Amino acid sequence: MENRNPPLTEALFYILLAAREPIHGYGIIQEVSEMTGGRVNLGPGTLYGAINSMLERGWIVLYSADPGSRKKKEYVITGTGREVFRAELLRLRELVRNGEKMEDGI
Repeated sequence: MENRNPPLTEALFYILLAAREPIHGYGIIQEVSEMTGGRVNLGPGTLYGAINSMLERGWIVLYSADPGSRKKKEYVITGTGREVFRAELLRLRELVRNGEKMEDGI
């Protein structure tokens, strides 16, 4: 079975998770930081580079935008984005399962 999408970076994974409901860029930064207890801090360059990439791939869409402000754009995950997220979640679960099997031997 061929996997069309490579493994997600941690940033992409969390951005897709944050975009389960319409959210603006700064809200994504805040939510990811909160979800990870401050361990993952997305910088604006990383965030907007990832957003542009995911928009091109059809994983998220622009949900709404304030024409007077570039900061007021909200994004939301698409059906394709949900499929990519779920596939990554399955991949990560497999990694954990296999790692736990070997844990005592390492």
